[in-house]
Amino acid sequence: MERPRGAADGLSRWPHGLGLLLFLQLLPPATLGQDWLDAPPPPAAPVLRWSGPVGVSWGLRAAAAGGPIPRVGRWRRSAPGEDEDCGRVRDFVAKLANNTHQHVFDDLRGSVSLSWVGDSSGVILVLTTFHVPLVIITSEQSKLYRSEDYGKNFKDITHLINNTFIRTEFGMAIGPENSGKVILTAEVSGGSRGGRIFRSSDFAKNFVQTDLPFHPLTQMMYSPQNSDYLLALSTENGLWVSKNFGGKWEEIHKAVCLAKWGSENIIFFTTYANGSCKADLGALELWRTSDLGKSFKTIGVKIYSFGLGGRFLFASVMADKDTTRRIHVSTDQGDTWSMAQLPSVGQEQFYSILAANDDMVFMHVDEPGDTGFGTIFTSDDRGIVYSKSLDRHLYTTTGGETDFTNVTSLRGVYITSTLSEDNSIQTMITFDQGGRWKHLRKPENSQCDATAKNKNECSLHIHASYSISQKLNVPMAPLSEPNAVGIVIAHGSVGDAISVMVPDVYISDDGGYSWAKMLEGPHYYTILDSGGIIVAIEHSSHPINVIKFSTDEGQCWQTYTFTREPIYFTGLASEPGARSMNISIWGFTESFLTRQWVSYTIDFKDILERNCEEKDYTIWLAHSTDPGDYEDGCILGYKEQYLRLRKSSVCQNGRDYVVTKQPSICPCSLEDFLCDFGYFRPENASKCVEQPELKGHDLEFCLYGREEHLTTNGYRKIPGDRCQGGVNPAREVKDLKKKCTSNYLSPKKQNSKSNSVPIILAIVGLMLVTVVAGVLIVKKYVCGGRFLVHRYSVLQQHAEADGVDALDTTSHANKSGYHDDSDEGKKMEFEGTISLTPLLHALCGARPRASTYSSINISGAVPGLCRPREEAVQQETHCSDSTAWPAFPHLGTSLPQEHRTPAPHTDPDAASPPPQGP
Repeated sequence: MERPRGAADGLSRWPHGLGLLLFLQLLPPATLGQDWLDAPPPPAAPVLRWSGPVGVSWGLRAAAAGGPIPRVGRWRRSAPGEDEDCGRVRDFVAKLANNTHQHVFDDLRGSVSLSWVGDSSGVILVLTTFHVPLVIITSEQSKLYRSEDYGKNFKDITHLINNTFIRTEFGMAIGPENSGKVILTAEVSGGSRGGRIFRSSDFAKNFVQTDLPFHPLTQMMYSPQNSDYLLALSTENGLWVSKNFGGKWEEIHKAVCLAKWGSENIIFFTTYANGSCKADLGALELWRTSDLGKSFKTIGVKIYSFGLGGRFLFASVMADKDTTRRIHVSTDQGDTWSMAQLPSVGQEQFYSILAANDDMVFMHVDEPGDTGFGTIFTSDDRGIVYSKSLDRHLYTTTGGETDFTNVTSLRGVYITSTLSEDNSIQTMITFDQGGRWKHLRKPENSQCDATAKNKNECSLHIHASYSISQKLNVPMAPLSEPNAVGIVIAHGSVGDAISVMVPDVYISDDGGYSWAKMLEGPHYYTILDSGGIIVAIEHSSHPINVIKFSTDEGQCWQTYTFTREPIYFTGLASEPGARSMNISIWGFTESFLTRQWVSYTIDFKDILERNCEEKDYTIWLAHSTDPGDYEDGCILGYKEQYLRLRKSSVCQNGRDYVVTKQPSICPCSLEDFLCDFGYFRPENASKCVEQPELKGHDLEFCLYGREEHLTTNGYRKIPGDRCQGGVNPAREVKDLKKKCTSNYLSPKKQNSKSNSVPIILAIVGLMLVTVVAGVLIVKKYVCGGRFLVHRYSVLQQHAEADGVDALDTTSHANKSGYHDDSDEGKKMEFEGTISLTPLLHALCGARPRASTYSSINISGAVPGLCRPREEAVQQETHCSDSTAWPAFPHLGTSLPQEHRTPAPHTDPDAASPPPQGP
């Protein structure tokens, strides 16, 4: 992802809805054109951080005067036809009182960080830190606490880290899965040789102090495959690796800007050559090591940024002769690259991977100018061919905020916001992984607000990251959990657009198809026991002492006073995964002279007294909208029936609960297809139509290093769709048996710490053998009357008529090289243009009698001999193994006409944003 600068001027709609509110002074300064190419990671053990009691703001804007007052007792949300009994949970006050545990912390620090260690281990670490810069010295203190019963009791273990101050910005680095590993990064004096960490591999029972040979710039990064392997960047841009959980460290490379773990313990990183990451931005090199630094391979040059998502490796690469960038994709760890069929972006634009899995990619491409919006494209299963999914997608150019949300409780569902022509913000939802987007239904128990032109026709609009960034009264983003099937909870407003008025909380129990108002006013909320319990606390600037909970997916609510002395609330915490029965309420108390952090942990196990049985579950068909239709529930080619807990059942799903579902394949229909490359679906239409500029054109692509020809009727199956039979629009991708490369990347350097002499000798020997073989082939075939010719397609013939420049007929340098990363730092490069005309004269004694070509420019890693698809014309052409691209209105006109090795970037400071490194 990336964050360009500036927000659109005048994008506000205060009287009727929430537009792009100009609260720029509240947002941190952003940088130009910073690509954000990492897909959002899966949920891990989060570190929750709150600040407050020492004069620091601990909450968002308070509710408006006259807002909702906490209700004591029971109540049912008002929806037509509901007659549920809200008294199913009885005598809960005494049960909860016996399971409410208070802990008062014996200090008052400026902030609190909380993290779970392991899965279902019950271990929680709490770090309190206090940092006050004074005129001469800086006062820094921290304390570390540990609980092993889900927060019911805490023990001060600060002595295990020698009372050392722990850096707040690094916090606690928790190991993957259930490894029990924890790393704390300490603050050390400026004159020290290196930093210091404290390591634990027994769920924080004990810590080992380790002095580092470097000062860390980032938090320690665990390898996803082996938690003993660690990666870190130093303040001097060195890349350091540890193979024994931080006991010993080795610097494997210098001048590194950004590093990431890939699969199978592979490390990817970008490096610079001209002094700094910022100076070389757009001219960085992307390297890979598969053996923790013993050897390296350069897999890309002219890199602006890179990222990982699913099985895809992405690189934003500077294009030829200008300052635009293009996305390249690899599925083989960078050995081969393909240029994504996406628009190029300029300095003030950006790419952002909104979501990615092994099947497909959601990519946001920013519009030119400070518009605050862009276009969402969805990829095929190769991550290369993209189709337009949603126009005017809200993604602010200041702050880098987007409302794009993956609804994890039901497959294929995503929610996001668009910026309308009148600059109002509206919520859209897709149920088929980006195939179609629509407005959310109006909740049955809600009325349209003042933004609605027609009081009978409006929709629900969801508050998410953008509203939170604008300091609206929205304490939480939308919430869903994979094991709480169908449940989505979010703040929203009902009208024609998002409103700046105080929002209410809404819930959907069918993955976003239908909604109901759950709570009045803004709340914090969380899901327990796989959806068996929902807990909420009103968001207020005043002290609170009441929680609300529901055992029937938000239909009926109970209130419980968990303390006689109200506290200033700062956070609601529950173990990730929504399987726990415990909830922790964090805040602080304030008296005349003292303030103290305090937590209340409530265990709901006695509320749900029995384990759920088979009778407590009912069969539910996901995505059901028309029960009488045979294809009802068919999404992405199959339907799924789930066993879901009945709302009337008050029982425990338990920690071992596994979602039970039964899939069945559906016949294919047009609903299972996206518009193919070069096609679009007109508004309110179901069929895809060809873009006028492309009629009669051949579509050819350079994919995975092979040139392919696309024949299509305008449809391609949605990635991950499993439908069989039925409608199946013809689509054929034919391998033209031609090799091609994107020379923007030119991944031709192999680097190793080993001696380079044997490799050089082998290369020289191979070159000699190739030359001899080439002479024999040319003598036999070329001199014998066969011509070296270039494929000259219909696409190229019509390029000029469509506003596309003809292929460049000038020669371009074909660069290849070998880099030895030994102490000598030797580097060999070969440059030059190969013209075969003099060679043909020398070998044949005369020019081939029927040849119509004066020269052949060979580019690409492995040049190939191209053959014509039509009769040759009397014209000079070049065999470049490249692709001529048509102009597409929705893709802009900057698509390159030829993949070639561009000249070095001559103005590295033209694009100012630094990468994710110094």
